[in-house]
Amino acid sequence: MTSKLGNITMYADNPQRLAMFWAGVFHYPHRDWEEPLKSQLLASGLTPEDLDKRAVAEPPEGEPGVRFFFQHADRTKTGRNRLHLDIHATPGHRPTREELDAEKDRLVALGAEVVRFIDQQWGDSTEVYYQLRDPEGNEFCLQ
Repeated sequence: MTSKLGNITMYADNPQRLAMFWAGVFHYPHRDWEEPLKSQLLASGLTPEDLDKRAVAEPPEGEPGVRFFFQHADRTKTGRNRLHLDIHATPGHRPTREELDAEKDRLVALGAEVVRFIDQQWGDSTEVYYQLRDPEGNEFCLQ
């Protein structure tokens, strides 16, 4: 048997806002709790208030991509993440500096914050990327 990634789950002060940000990053459609899932969740014992404390960002049906799940945090985030995401600005090829900057600008318009720009050597390879934070301070890299 082989394991498979189900969700990437993040705690959030505002799950809906963070879901909208990450949906925008990956060009996913905005989704609230849609039927019939909403009715199934309510029938299982969840309340409308429970649903307000959770949100999802996922690719359209049948398209590849990762599903993100957001649930309300019981306290504010402090410190650095122990895990972060690396986002490819141009899947399939290494971005030009102009492509990297354009994607960084798009993510900033969605609500990201630039932490720093990295341009360094890693042995024989050049490493160029932006370190960013999402609207709730979760770090990620754009390369």
